[in-house]
Amino acid sequence: MTAAPVASLSLETTISELALAIGQLLRRLRAESNPDGLTWSQTMALSRLEKAGPATTADLARMESVKPQSMGATLAELEREGLVLRQSHPTDGRQVLFALTAEGVQARRKRSAAKQKWLLAAMAELDPGERQTLVSAAALIKRLSEAEPDDPRAHGRSGDGTLRDL
Repeated sequence: MTAAPVASLSLETTISELALAIGQLLRRLRAESNPDGLTWSQTMALSRLEKAGPATTADLARMESVKPQSMGATLAELEREGLVLRQSHPTDGRQVLFALTAEGVQARRKRSAAKQKWLLAAMAELDPGERQTLVSAAALIKRLSEAEPDDPRAHGRSGDGTLRDL
């Protein structure tokens, strides 16, 4: 199946194709980078702790837009696996912080290395022009992800229902 020129695709078709392609890539990256068999929720909790540092269950739940009870169950499993540990809150003795253990840091590194290894191998199969197209597309996708619904940058229309920038 040959791709139609982008200018001839309707905005709705382009959105569908883009969402499908991004979804497929994300699923493949998850599959290729899950050597330890963690769930998506567990992976995201470890990632948040790695980036933001120790946090309460409620803080992590808010960051991930899940219920505190769900995050509590996720953290309990990660604690059983030895990937996180509890710490006293420095200013509020009623609260508990969760932090990555050395094993948790190692699990994150292993996952990241597996993802990068697969992506490097996959991208090595592309010609230089295709790789440059991906670099350009990555910048546009990042811009789309940061745009607010009322932001004109999110509406790259040319006036005829097709995308101007993609």
